[in-house]
Amino acid sequence: MVLAIRCLLLLLRTDSMFRSLDESVEQVVVTLDGREVSVPAAVSVAAALLYLDRLPTRHSTVGGAARAPFCMMGVCFECLLEIDGIPDQRACQVQVAPGMELQRQFRPKADSE
Repeated sequence: MVLAIRCLLLLLRTDSMFRSLDESVEQVVVTLDGREVSVPAAVSVAAALLYLDRLPTRHSTVGGAARAPFCMMGVCFECLLEIDGIPDQRACQVQVAPGMELQRQFRPKADSE
């Protein structure tokens, strides 16, 4: 019974499982989808989105399925994001900077005609 309650609590958890081990790490302010948020400095944009638990980062152009960072080394292209007005940037390859403008790429699903 105790194990079942612990599992349920883990499923209902609302905070991100991606937290900084060092809570004193410097923070920078970036804009994500028009809202200012504070993220750890010296991390990739993809890591910052995981830290904020702001997933998915985009929808696929074929089928509209939700996508999020996967490989974290620039190979899979699942973390594409608009960064400072430039679309389709690999978020795992760009380090966050103060004042950076980030926009997740949500495209409408294609009609199945």
